[in-house]
Amino acid sequence: MNRLHHWYCNREKWKRHVREDLVPSTLDGLELGSDALEVGPGFGPATEVLAQRVARLTALELDPSLAEPLRERLGDRVEIVDGDGTAMPFEDARFSSVACFTMLHHVPSVAAQDRLFSEACRVLRPGAPFAGSDSTGRGIAFALLHVGDTKVLVDPGRLDRRLAAAGFEDVEVSSDRDTIRFRARRPERLSFKAVKRG
Repeated sequence: MNRLHHWYCNREKWKRHVREDLVPSTLDGLELGSDALEVGPGFGPATEVLAQRVARLTALELDPSLAEPLRERLGDRVEIVDGDGTAMPFEDARFSSVACFTMLHHVPSVAAQDRLFSEACRVLRPGAPFAGSDSTGRGIAFALLHVGDTKVLVDPGRLDRRLAAAGFEDVEVSSDRDTIRFRARRPERLSFKAVKRG
């Protein structure tokens, strides 16, 4: 993240938006089960909400400079794991749900995003949900926040097919001016091809 982006995402106003608007609207009515995974928690506002909704929460963070403060702040309630969402260090069918919020555009390529989707499917229990959101990338402010940063926008018109190709079913995608939201489910039966690593 550039300095402006780091400042923006660490503001209380943005964190409050994630906690009070983004996460509740994305997960409304969704059963997360007892052992959830959050991919790419960043500064952790969604992590705070998820930790109140499940008995056990694991957060997988690639950036050690973000993971360590999260561990210090939430480590008594959340297991913070250093790792890459495109090669998750978890066994098959471990989690009762997987979620990610406003992080997909930081994954460095469409192919890497697709590996993350496949990994999310692999680590989910049969029938368990994958849900999340990302920014649409509209507006000059978003562009300025990402100068010099990784910015691979997710096309909401193709996301349903990409999630299906990763092995998911019951895929739902919606978007408005600023936000893409999605839900999908790992099938009760899943072929080896769909869950193999990237």
